[in-house]
Amino acid sequence: MSAAVLTLCASPVLAQGANAPLNIPENPVIFGKNDPNVRRATAIINGEIVTGTDVEHRLALIISANGNKIDAEEKERLRMQVLRNLIDETLQIQEAKASDVPAEDAQVEATYERVATQNFGQSPEAMAKYLERVGSSPASLKRQIRGELAWQNLLRRNVQPFVNVSEGEVQERLQRLQAEKGTEEYRIGEIFLAATDVNQAQIAANAEKIVEQLKEGGSFVAYARQYSQASTAAVGGDLGWIRLAQLPTELATAASSMAPGQLAGPVAIPGGFSILYLIDKRQVLTADPRDALLSLKQISIDFPKGTNNDQATKVAANFATMVKAIKGCGDAETQASKIGATVVANDQIKARDLPGALQETLLNLPVGQTTPPFGSIEEGVRVLMLCGRDDPQVANGPNFDEMMAQIEDDRVNKRAQTYLRDLRRDAVIEYN
Repeated sequence: MSAAVLTLCASPVLAQGANAPLNIPENPVIFGKNDPNVRRATAIINGEIVTGTDVEHRLALIISANGNKIDAEEKERLRMQVLRNLIDETLQIQEAKASDVPAEDAQVEATYERVATQNFGQSPEAMAKYLERVGSSPASLKRQIRGELAWQNLLRRNVQPFVNVSEGEVQERLQRLQAEKGTEEYRIGEIFLAATDVNQAQIAANAEKIVEQLKEGGSFVAYARQYSQASTAAVGGDLGWIRLAQLPTELATAASSMAPGQLAGPVAIPGGFSILYLIDKRQVLTADPRDALLSLKQISIDFPKGTNNDQATKVAANFATMVKAIKGCGDAETQASKIGATVVANDQIKARDLPGALQETLLNLPVGQTTPPFGSIEEGVRVLMLCGRDDPQVANGPNFDEMMAQIEDDRVNKRAQTYLRDLRRDAVIEYN
């Protein structure tokens, strides 16, 4: 396949090989006009067309996932990112077909149905109506699924068989893990944007705008999938559980002061900028109290429609008084029925799955006691009563097979990034 043809731009390049140095002057003079406001929304990749409709349907999915809180400038930047993603997706589908491992239609349909059920809680028919309502289509989501499945098939065929992990490596990693028992490890999400000396200011500005959108409620996972140029983009930027020593110094410094749920960045690192999101943190091979299984009863009342703040405050105060009179979980239903409150029980709630403020309250609560009342005029007022708690056992960490799988996955991801880079380099791409 011939070298890539990119009709958007051209740079003076002298190259004798794939990794030859580029001959770029320090103060280049641009010949001809280059209007950054002119966007080319479609492309032909090795003869296969990505249409404007393809771009708009995929863009609609992202906008919907972010609660439609995207301004015009951000939308334009997202549109160009979507086009880049569709180009990569097309290359992956083409390469899988050429290697005789395409994603079969049955695979795509089965995954689509699973996504409808698990992610949306709907039937495929209901999800199709939802997609059309937000300006997308089932075909757009199925194409994304096809690309992901094709890439997985391709990696299983052309990458995984050539990744070798020795027993000694696994044992060494397990011994190191035991030696680090009690130290903190972090589950971090990352959005990485590659930058060069030439476009560093522009990429930094883009990263700042992404951070603003995330702080306004944007989905980190959705932004990571569409923007991040790291191999973890496909899993929403999730780096998994890692220790700070495994991160570049700049990222380790930023993450060390973060609390779960916080953002950091953009952080300048060699090769670009990273935006971090701390999903969670824990101590290596140490039981985490937040893994305790709680047995809870939720006692709640709803406010009548039209209730104002003063009325709601009085009702909440009466409710709090009633709650104090409850004598343990066995008395909850009896007392609740006296004021028309509803009781819902759940014996399988992990403390870490609750909002942060409630986690701390419940973990310090004696059995039979309740949290302070919480809620809103729209949702009513409620308390949680702790009826029992099963504390977690001491964590054993990954076993031999699990550790080997972790190392293999890491190497496959790194080779996958190189594989995709090579596909881009060799592709014939025409922008319309």
